Amino acid sequence: MAKVILLAGGGGHTGYAYALAHYLVNKCDLEIIVPEEDKLSYDRLVKFAPIRKLIKPRGPTTSTGPFVVGLIKSFTKSSSMFKSKCIMISTGSNFCMPPSAIAWLRRSPLINIESSVRFTRSSKSARMLARFSNIIALQWPEQRELFPQGEVFGPMLARPEREPFDGGYVLVTGGTYGHRTLFQTLDETKLENVTLQAGPYYNDEYVKNHPTWRVLDYSAKFYELIAGAEVVVTHFGETIIDAALVYHKPTVIAMNPDWTRTAGLKDATILAEKVNAVLLGELTPDSLLNAVEEARKRKPPKLDSGAARLSQRIIEMAERF
Repeated sequence: MAKVILLAGGGGHTGYAYALAHYLVNKCDLEIIVPEEDKLSYDRLVKFAPIRKLIKPRGPTTSTGPFVVGLIKSFTKSSSMFKSKCIMISTGSNFCMPPSAIAWLRRSPLINIESSVRFTRSSKSARMLARFSNIIALQWPEQRELFPQGEVFGPMLARPEREPFDGGYVLVTGGTYGHRTLFQTLDETKLENVTLQAGPYYNDEYVKNHPTWRVLDYSAKFYELIAGAEVVVTHFGETIIDAALVYHKPTVIAMNPDWTRTAGLKDATILAEKVNAVLLGELTPDSLLNAVEEARKRKPPKLDSGAARLSQRIIEMAERF
């Protein structure tokens, strides 16, 4: 059986790797690659398989010069890391580009996963890798317009790791990179019983100003926080999928104006309709409170996991290769 290498690109891309790892563990020779200095991805995935690290050339605010330098370093290291044939799985982001290219040069099969939040325009990584991919894994039927040669598997849903329960709190998160505007707006409300995952914006002032809140930076067991939330308020990213479709929690989507390289408002509108979430327009204290109340009235749909279907294909490929 061929080795299966799962590239976890950080943030929501690691979420796709996390979902697949649930179905691949103990069924193939699995290895996971995470970005250097991405402790959260490492902590989430280390229970599934051996992990190696690789530089991620670009973050949300990396300028062109450092990006090019990082890209060269990643290609150089990838060429020495991946010398034998394998099944390579790209979960997206620039992190996956160099190792995927090296795998293609080694004539290894490449599986290319498009983001769950892309509807109107494909992600750069998925688009650039498309011509080299054996499988372009799509998460929604609408993505066939972006990749006619792609195959729809469904959203990459992990197995629930605990039963959902009502912990009586509103979970607010900005994802790996945080959401400055959302947190500032939340700070101006009188909302109580909040669990705030603040990421890089963590500070003690939130605790001092809101003694009923629970505030943390990150958690490798973030699923426990989602499972107990009454409502989840999150940025436009993979947490929407986990909250609404894995743990069936009413969800509010708050676009992050600081992010200009990701999908836009039209994409968010489509995804909100699919998972029956509330999409915030203007971020004000009143609109945030109203959105939380509206979300409480909604129930997310129940969908099958595309990760289960895709993992079966991966295992079959590894057995034949």
